[in-house]
Amino acid sequence: MYSEEQRSIIVTNSCRLDNSSLICRKEGFRLNINPRRILIVGAGVIGSLYALRFAQSGVDVTMLARRKRLETLRRNGLRYHDDGTIRQLSVKTISKLADNDIYDFIFVPVRYDQAEATLSEIRQNQSTTIVTLINTVGYESWLEIVGDRLLPAFPGAGGDLKGDVLHAQFGSKTYFGEINGQVSERVKELAGLLETADLKYEILVDMHAFHVSHAALAAVNKHFYTDDGMVDPETARSERILSKLAADIKQNIRLVEQAGIPVIPAETKSLGDLPEKEIISQYRQMLSDDFVIDVKLGNKAISRKAEILLLDEHLHKKLSNI
Repeated sequence: MYSEEQRSIIVTNSCRLDNSSLICRKEGFRLNINPRRILIVGAGVIGSLYALRFAQSGVDVTMLARRKRLETLRRNGLRYHDDGTIRQLSVKTISKLADNDIYDFIFVPVRYDQAEATLSEIRQNQSTTIVTLINTVGYESWLEIVGDRLLPAFPGAGGDLKGDVLHAQFGSKTYFGEINGQVSERVKELAGLLETADLKYEILVDMHAFHVSHAALAAVNKHFYTDDGMVDPETARSERILSKLAADIKQNIRLVEQAGIPVIPAETKSLGDLPEKEIISQYRQMLSDDFVIDVKLGNKAISRKAEILLLDEHLHKKLSNI
């Protein structure tokens, strides 16, 4: 349920209610928004893609990178695939964040198993908003590290780094929202920043429910891993693999519902309501697309094995304790 204060905010900003989220007109948060400096902590696929779009829109972007990736960005710039052409964009980089180096938003797009270590590295910095573009099933440990500077979010993007070239795209919205569901000033400012970069977004009043719901789907990717890597695309499309995946999707979503957590967005809930045969058919079709194959079975996916296994473990531990 929404409080009277939330409903007042929604009406004032020309938004409409849709289950657990707010849908706002494109012009709703554009006025008086002038973010000055953005830091992206991490230069992997997601961090590089957001940095690219922000930089292309004229936002002042800095990337915090390490080791070989830092050297590559400084030598060649941010190289990316654009409709058959490899392009390059110069970006500002740093290797360490000083405590008094203040940004309007610090974005942290890292793996779930890297989240606590990364947040600990920047905890002394005095910037007031840290946007975590990370899978999770809860925020307790993150809040202990960075406190109420935390603004949880989820990226609507995917892809791969092939060599030093970014092959990635935005396939859906960027989801974000305060843990308490309030539409704060910084939420409005982040919405304005995303609009500046022409990125679709959705403000959620139950970000926790979204993260748990998404974890219920992400965790089933464990079935694509082998002891020494990933299955090949043909094996990934097999009845043996997809039947396990479909059964886990239905079970995970059922467990989320039994825990009293809303399953959002509606597409996730609908997927859980489908017969296993239809889920298998949908995933088999998805895994016939080259981009989806890159996302789920490519180099980036291989590096995410520890994340997926930890997310699966924490998801079931959380749901069994509710």
